[in-house]
Amino acid sequence: MLTKSSTELVRQRNSVLVLAALRRHGALAHTEISDFTKLSSATISAITADLEKAQIIEKSEHQAAAGRGRPRVLFRQRRDCGYLIVVIISSDGVQYSLVDYAGKLIDRFSEDRSHDPAGADRFVASVREGLARLLARSRISQEKVLLISISSKGLVNSTEPVLLWSPIFGSDKIDFESALRPDWQAKIILDNETLLVAAALGAHEENLKGADFRSLAALSLGHSIGLGIVKRTAPGEREISAPNFGHMLHMANGGLCRCGSKGCIEAYAGFYAILRMAFEVPLDTIPAKFVPIAELDKIAVKARQGHRMSAFAFRQAGIALGNGLSRLLSLTERMPIALTGPGTRYYDLLRQGIEDGLSQSHAVRMEGMPEIRVVADEQILVFEGHLNRALSVIDQDIVLSGVLGSESS
Repeated sequence: MLTKSSTELVRQRNSVLVLAALRRHGALAHTEISDFTKLSSATISAITADLEKAQIIEKSEHQAAAGRGRPRVLFRQRRDCGYLIVVIISSDGVQYSLVDYAGKLIDRFSEDRSHDPAGADRFVASVREGLARLLARSRISQEKVLLISISSKGLVNSTEPVLLWSPIFGSDKIDFESALRPDWQAKIILDNETLLVAAALGAHEENLKGADFRSLAALSLGHSIGLGIVKRTAPGEREISAPNFGHMLHMANGGLCRCGSKGCIEAYAGFYAILRMAFEVPLDTIPAKFVPIAELDKIAVKARQGHRMSAFAFRQAGIALGNGLSRLLSLTERMPIALTGPGTRYYDLLRQGIEDGLSQSHAVRMEGMPEIRVVADEQILVFEGHLNRALSVIDQDIVLSGVLGSESS
């Protein structure tokens, strides 16, 4: 019994390796799969035969450009094996995307989110309606959806799809498993949005630098402040975390934050904080839940024209961010910082404050400023992070579900 169990575990592990290689590199020939996975030719033959029989992958022939010799046989994911739904919750809306098993986007739409105080219950109802609308538009049966991947800013449960706290709903918890399970049999996962950004950036960095990539921090600037950290642990393997950076203490008994505490980094660096500081509103004023970016643009124009309080507001935001990053680098290894999110459009106004805040760290004074880069298109990175994580989960679930034969080893 032990031998059989061990053989089954090896077979499952090897099957996941094959699917992961196809995910990372696209359509591959038999020998290429063997090269990437380091598995024997016989093992690859057995696994691909099982995957093809189970209608998880498919093969196609491609004639060489010269038109001579035998056609190359390439394996790829079978697109209709199943489907993934991605739900991205932002401060001002919700985006729904339908993706096939090969990672191809089939349909997408966004809905504005009302800012009335209706709370989490009405929001959950709107999510159910959005999911139903997505299926109706694509005419795909609900049973074909294998996983629903959701993301939001805020604190999420590490083991269950429960939003513990968010800038939008505060302490109103949302248990997406309970909310969707009566109608959906698909697996449901929930991630912090900036964690997904860090995951996508880490994948890009490792593809570019290989073994030279060690770690990276993604700092999201906007209505709220988020941080994701990715560290390379082994080839193709990364450790990703999302510490509660925006709500780390910046100044004792300082400005009131949306979380209810005083002196958080976000209470000085979030959009509502910059607005509050620029207009000299008392720091104990209850923060606005949402600030249109057009309002921040107006403050930025005035700051660039030399308006004192507008420039001061961005500088204070930069100092709060820099101080927080200096603490991060004092507790972890030195790493590049990627700035993402809508707030990057104000980097010219934030930069000096960020550098001043960083320079107060002993580690930075000794080793110099970390590399800071601005990365545009945060929403593309969020979506990539969803795909990387969700499709990997689907691959593992398919292998563990027992749909494959037991011949391969």
